[in-house]
Amino acid sequence: MKIKRLRIAGFGPYKNEQVIDFQRFDADGIFLISGKTGAGKSSILDAVCFALYASVPRYEGTESQLRSDHCDPDDLTFVELEFGLNGQNYRIYRTPRYEKNKKRGVGTTMSQPDARLDVFDRVGDSGAADGAADGAGWRSIATRPVDVGHELARILPLKQDQFLQVILLAQNRFQRFLLAKTDDRRAVLRTLFGTARFERVETDLQGRRKLLGDALESVRQRLAGLSGTAARQLQREDVPQNPDRDWFDAARDELGALHRAAAVTADRSAAALAAATAHHQAQGDLRKRQDRRDGALSSLTLLHEREPGVASDRGAVQSANRAAKVWPQLLALQAADDARDLALAAERAARQAWQPFQDDPDTAGDSPAPGGAPIPADRVAASTRKSLGTTIEVLLGQLGSLDDVVLAEQRLPGLDGDLADLAARLGRHTAAVYATQEQLDLLPDRLDGIDRELAAAVRTAAREPEARALVQAALAAQTAAEEVRALDADLAAALVADAATARENTEAAVHYQDLGDRRLAGHAAELALQLVDGAPCVVCGSSVHPVPAVGDGEPVTERDLEAARARMALAQAGLDRSHARIGSVTTALALAGIRAGEGSAHELAAVIITAEAALAEAEAAAERAESLGRDKSRLRADLEEAGRSLADLRLARDEAATTLAERRSQRLAIDERVEAHRGDFASVTHRALALRARLDAARTLDEALARSLERDNARKSALNVIHAQLAQEGFTDQAAAVTARLDEAAIATLEAAIRRHDDELAASRAVLAEPEIVGLPDGRTDLEPSRIALAAAADARDEAVAARGSLDERVAVMAGLVADAAAHFDAGAELLATHTRVRELAAAVHGDEPNTKRMRLETYVLAAQLEEIIAAANNRLRTMTGGRYCLEHDDSLQYRGNQSGLGLMIRDAHTGRARPTHSLSGGETFLASLALALGLAEVVSNQAGGIALDTLFVDEGFGSLDSATLETAMSTLDGLRAGGRTIGLISHVDSMKEQIPAKLVITVTDQGYSEIDDGLVPV
Repeated sequence: MKIKRLRIAGFGPYKNEQVIDFQRFDADGIFLISGKTGAGKSSILDAVCFALYASVPRYEGTESQLRSDHCDPDDLTFVELEFGLNGQNYRIYRTPRYEKNKKRGVGTTMSQPDARLDVFDRVGDSGAADGAADGAGWRSIATRPVDVGHELARILPLKQDQFLQVILLAQNRFQRFLLAKTDDRRAVLRTLFGTARFERVETDLQGRRKLLGDALESVRQRLAGLSGTAARQLQREDVPQNPDRDWFDAARDELGALHRAAAVTADRSAAALAAATAHHQAQGDLRKRQDRRDGALSSLTLLHEREPGVASDRGAVQSANRAAKVWPQLLALQAADDARDLALAAERAARQAWQPFQDDPDTAGDSPAPGGAPIPADRVAASTRKSLGTTIEVLLGQLGSLDDVVLAEQRLPGLDGDLADLAARLGRHTAAVYATQEQLDLLPDRLDGIDRELAAAVRTAAREPEARALVQAALAAQTAAEEVRALDADLAAALVADAATARENTEAAVHYQDLGDRRLAGHAAELALQLVDGAPCVVCGSSVHPVPAVGDGEPVTERDLEAARARMALAQAGLDRSHARIGSVTTALALAGIRAGEGSAHELAAVIITAEAALAEAEAAAERAESLGRDKSRLRADLEEAGRSLADLRLARDEAATTLAERRSQRLAIDERVEAHRGDFASVTHRALALRARLDAARTLDEALARSLERDNARKSALNVIHAQLAQEGFTDQAAAVTARLDEAAIATLEAAIRRHDDELAASRAVLAEPEIVGLPDGRTDLEPSRIALAAAADARDEAVAARGSLDERVAVMAGLVADAAAHFDAGAELLATHTRVRELAAAVHGDEPNTKRMRLETYVLAAQLEEIIAAANNRLRTMTGGRYCLEHDDSLQYRGNQSGLGLMIRDAHTGRARPTHSLSGGETFLASLALALGLAEVVSNQAGGIALDTLFVDEGFGSLDSATLETAMSTLDGLRAGGRTIGLISHVDSMKEQIPAKLVITVTDQGYSEIDDGLVPV
């Protein structure tokens, strides 16, 4: 993978757009990124990481901090990165989330993250034409952040942690792996090599072991439960703790023997019960025949006593049957009498009702006779009915001529209501027309006034951004002024601390140099102490030692040198921190001074008060402008609505006036017709009602006369029929027939009693004549002895059958228990074998016994990867340290039995011993970390599909090296340039600035933001 070009704007300390062409350093192969502390050297690496992975490790979860604090609300913030991979060129454009000005209105809004991924199509590729609008050959393949992430995951197999380990060796990150504890190193390697699946295997094995253990315990508990159930079937109190197969088989056999004995007893008791049942049934039959005979004799005696009453009932039924034949004619005569009486009464009522309407003297003879005597139907004169018919026809004609006039007269109240409503509606429409016209005349003047107020408010509100910017600038200057006072005190304290640290560093260096000189001077005496008489000297090989060297003082040991070296490293580290502290405070002080300006605190306070007042006035004007805008829109809407309403109201007024005139004309026409037809009556309706009453009375009298004649004729016919029927049935008159009559229920009751008497008499005689009744012994048979014997036999049979049924169920349950136990014994044996194998495998994978190394499976896999990394790192570390140091994999057991497998030791060729990596000095730690990082990069790139690492960045760490070690490290990095690789270094070391001609210089402007100079001319 090769990083080719980077374009950033509004990112970190960079306000304006900056472009870095890394390909300009290809000829040199190595270049230096230099600049003051805090200028933004590491921000370049942050931009590369953000472009590829949408996050930066040191700003994880605070994406908004990526935007430059120097940006104005309208400034853009983006990162654009071009890189090459596997012969293809890609370009990524990405923006973080940040606040920007609203497109409409005032204020700011949150800009959402954006991303785009392009690929460069060579000449002749299908997508070249599509990308012409965005640069020759570039074609977009993803335009949303989520799609860009998916495409990059497919194109670039390195995850973010792997990328930071193999390409971006960020500040202090590549030393963490060397000095990390085993658990921390395992977490890094797990992320890099994706070995979490082995941990899942371990977890699955542990889970399976637990499940198998639970299943085995469940089998044991189930067998214990089965043995308890089996003991209850045998009705025993003692339950075995761990029953075997033989115990279940013996229990089944014992219960089978009991079951067979109970079956024999049940068969015998059933036979005894059958014999007792047959004897008791025979005695019961004899007793029943005796009871039937005695009952028949008693019934026969009682029936003979009832015979006279039954004979009387027979005669009454015969007379009632003859009366029933005459009864319909009697009812018909009664109905004819009732109908004739009703007709006569109706005729009298009709004559009385017609009496007031008799205008013709000829009808006076039809009135009722004095005293209210009935008027026979045959006396009705034909002339009376003829006169009534003529009157009815005249009345019908008069009523027909009045129907239309009556309907018209009935409409008069409704027309009067309509006239009142129309008059009121016309008044309302007329008033609404006047009111709407008045509103139309007033609205233009109100709109002109609002326009003048709105223009003034808009002019005042337009000064809000300027006022807000003044407030923010004044507040920032005030804060910076306070920060300047605090930083002045911090700088003074840092200078004092730096002087003390410098003295400590000088003392530690002098002490180490003195010990080194004494060590070299005392080497002869130290070797002399190791000489043994007769043994060869390790220097000259002689076995004779005539004059061994003698030291002048206490010898200097390697431990003394190590302690002095550690003291010197600590002092140097403290001095570096002190210098860095002074640099950061000085930079912060300069930036704060720039932001604070030259105004005093009192002047800044006055400026803030004035700016805040102007801002408040502008904000109030903005609110007033918004309110006036709403009022203006509402008044314009009212004006348009009033214009539309005026035409509608005028139309409605004219329609109401027209309708009112039509209704008044209709009212006059109806009044004229009513006046012409009402005569002497109050209205035409009253005249029509009078004519209708006379017509109804005439019709009623005509119908009553006809009905009276009809009912009289019907009565005469019914009287003739009843006389003939009475003679035929032998009754002297109607009263005799009525006396003999019985209703159907009474006849049915008498006939049923007669039939019941005859049936009972025949039944009693039949029973006494039966062969099985004739010849029975006198007296009654006693059933108690046979019943007692039957009950005893039944109780004995029930007890035997219950005992056999209980044993049937217990035998069936026992058979199921034994079969279930056999299945559990088989399953338990298989589970025990499987559980043993899984438990041993899970223990070994988890690093427990019998795993003597106490190394887990995932750790074992990672240890193999670590050995490859160490082998690749040692190829460089031996060169950088002159063969003195090499890394070793430590898989020994840890303290208190902690799991092992990922330990690192450093072997020192001078002592021939391996020691912890924490014992290295600052420079040695840097060399070992660099070698380990390069080895890790090599292995990770091979694991990721053999990605070629054409670009490498190393951030800081060179300041802890002496000149010789720095030269060695530079030689190693210089060797990495082979094959076209480009190395970017970030450092403050002056000697590196002299050795590396190609530089990327970052400067801080007077305004506080940074700019990048990527020229190749040495500065």
